[in-house]
Amino acid sequence: MSVQAVRDAHFRVPRRQELIGQPSGSTVRNGMIACTDVYYRATQAVAACLLFRNWPDDCSYLELTDRVETPAAYEPGRFYRRELPALLSVVEKLPERPDIIMIDGYVWLGQESYPGLGAYLYQALSGTIAVVGVAKTLFKEGPAVRGVRRGTSVRPLYVTAAGMDLNEAAERVVQMHGKFRIPTLLKKVDRLCRS
Repeated sequence: MSVQAVRDAHFRVPRRQELIGQPSGSTVRNGMIACTDVYYRATQAVAACLLFRNWPDDCSYLELTDRVETPAAYEPGRFYRRELPALLSVVEKLPERPDIIMIDGYVWLGQESYPGLGAYLYQALSGTIAVVGVAKTLFKEGPAVRGVRRGTSVRPLYVTAAGMDLNEAAERVVQMHGKFRIPTLLKKVDRLCRS
């Protein structure tokens, strides 16, 4: 789905069956994992993407940024309309499609019947790439959210997933490089889109 098609589309809430396209426990096939993030400036959104192969990696082997002019205005409850076009734009520029895309945010908002940004991304990619959401603050507790603690941090990160078993996704986030709460590569992609 093109960025323009996403921007022009009338979004509907996808049904859970439409989003759970892969069996639980799916694994990385070609070894590519993408970390993504978006930063907003006055008239554009800057999307960043890092590619890496192994969850404990401390550095990426490819970094990309892309600018989307005039991002949609923020609408409470419709955050995906603002961020999804920028994420799709940077993902479309990758030389190969990753098996997993990590986002800064939620795939599910507590339950699998309440889609977040990651669920819309998974749907826009036709369920062909697993999406793992890593959020710093709890939106809503529920069966589709796992709190994980990394390093010595007492504050958890909140993990959600589509196309990948939630428990596996949570374990992988814990395995990511970095001795502090936020994994090294998630910090790096945040800096990349801001610079």
